[in-house]
Amino acid sequence: MLRRLLAAVFSQNVSGSKLNVVVVDNDIDQSASEVLAEMSAAYPEQLMCIALSESNISLARNAAIRVATGEWICMVDDDEYPEANWLANLLQTQKQYEADVVFAPVIPEYALGVPSWIVRGAYFDRRRLLTGTRIDDKNARSGNVLVRRALLEQLTPAGQEGPFDPAFGKTGGEDSMLFRTLDVNGAKMVWCDEAPVSEVVPLERAKASWLLQRSFRTGQLFMRTELAMLSGPRAWKRGSWLAIRAIAQMLVAFGLMLLLGLFAPLKAFHWARIGFSQLGKLNHFRGVVAHVYGDT
Repeated sequence: MLRRLLAAVFSQNVSGSKLNVVVVDNDIDQSASEVLAEMSAAYPEQLMCIALSESNISLARNAAIRVATGEWICMVDDDEYPEANWLANLLQTQKQYEADVVFAPVIPEYALGVPSWIVRGAYFDRRRLLTGTRIDDKNARSGNVLVRRALLEQLTPAGQEGPFDPAFGKTGGEDSMLFRTLDVNGAKMVWCDEAPVSEVVPLERAKASWLLQRSFRTGQLFMRTELAMLSGPRAWKRGSWLAIRAIAQMLVAFGLMLLLGLFAPLKAFHWARIGFSQLGKLNHFRGVVAHVYGDT
């Protein structure tokens, strides 16, 4: 997938712009080394490769940003695949709307053998918007985004090597924290629906257990990032309200799951995911956070 992604990136129609690509291999075993050596030989002046020994996604993102030299930084994941005019459309939307950040769609690409109920349920679909729509932190994510480099530099705390918080680097949520801060600081963030990337959905993710685990984790991360922006009585008041709301929503969701389970299984699973998300929110108060990057 990395080879496919890099080939697509270097084939972008971006006449008049200089394109430099940074790849951070933060696998302890450096599993991307063979592909990166091959692509470096083909694009020696455009590709920079960084080996990082720790599987911390914040450190990886910060390492890439630190060596980037362009005015604009585009972030894309290694399991994604862009169309030929992807970058050109991102840049055009930025110029047209004078944006500081441009987000674009991530569309699921199902692996062969993915169960049909997964596809019908659209569990990997994400919300799409009209180009030019203003975005807040609720629709922000780092999988397909163009951002002004100067803003990232302004968000880098003294003594830290980049804008992404390493404390969220093994759990996820680092991008939510960054875009929440940009939103609060008044950055203009817009949507570009003409710059989609496809994201591979492998068989190991196309099952009920993985989807429920993801719902649990996203609920937990929502509560963690929501309260991380507050302190003192404000954090206590907000946390209490969110906990009460999560309990009520969980009871409703699991009740509807049981009610629909016999005659509408897809709808029942929809409510099961909502229930697990509320469980994740409540689990935040136990102080235990699941790691999804690196060791636990």
